[in-house]
Amino acid sequence: MADIADLRTKTDDQLAAELVELKREQFNLRFQAATNQLEAPSRIRQVRRSIAQIKTLQSERAAAAAAKA
Repeated sequence: MADIADLRTKTDDQLAAELVELKREQFNLRFQAATNQLEAPSRIRQVRRSIAQIKTLQSERAAAAAAKA
């Protein structure tokens, strides 16, 4: 799982790219869970939390940009 401090150092484009990758991984994990092929069930929770952290960080940055304008 990505540390929030590591995520804060990334650019908006890097965060968006990582978000796409995590959503793709989440999709694959859901498929594995549905077909009983999931090896690490805890990974689903880690991915969900990472997605939430990225979205929160993007919201904070959007709010800060709106406050400046």
